[in-house]
Amino acid sequence: MISATPIVSTAVTPEQNMKTTITPAQAQQNFSTMLKSAINRVNDAQIASNNAIESLVNGENVDLHTVMITAEKASITLQTSLEIRNKAVEAYQEIMRMQV
Repeated sequence: MISATPIVSTAVTPEQNMKTTITPAQAQQNFSTMLKSAINRVNDAQIASNNAIESLVNGENVDLHTVMITAEKASITLQTSLEIRNKAVEAYQEIMRMQV
């Protein structure tokens, strides 16, 4: 037997969208918080990589593949954050070149 379940729409109507306006100060705070969180995650990945490498060098019982995976994750997160920074700087420079 097939049960009929109603489909609930979660789309935001224009009236709801207008009620949740964000001030520029709130947007700046949200962006600042998000950016700090992302930088902290990159830093945590770098610290984990350094700790794993130190454990391996000190002769502790650590799997080599775990150390390599941790180091590669740290490398990828750092490369990604640098590319995002480069794109943000490029976008800023493009805006500065616009004539008003």
